[in-house]
Amino acid sequence: MPGLWRRRPGVRQEEKGMRVQVKAFAGFREILGSDIALNLPKGSTLTGLLEMLQRRSPGIKEALFDDQGIPKRSVIIMVNKKRQTRAEFGSRELQDGDEVAICPPVAGG
Repeated sequence: MPGLWRRRPGVRQEEKGMRVQVKAFAGFREILGSDIALNLPKGSTLTGLLEMLQRRSPGIKEALFDDQGIPKRSVIIMVNKKRQTRAEFGSRELQDGDEVAICPPVAGG
């Protein structure tokens, strides 16, 4: 059908959604891949992104979430290089172009 894929007049890109980059490290990289670009609805939160990753890659559930389905305390999640607390996950609204990093706990001595 000609014109089926044309952009509708008056609909701007930001109204359609946004693109977020996810970088996974160590064991999370083995499950998700190292660099993932996801299209999310505008207004998506960090919790929504984590739920989407769980649906997309079921193997991430055990690595990322505890028995109640809450992200484990030992997992480090950063948005634009700023660490996020678990309390912020539900209220942290993502923006177009944000970079989310998922890291394992860091230990050393």
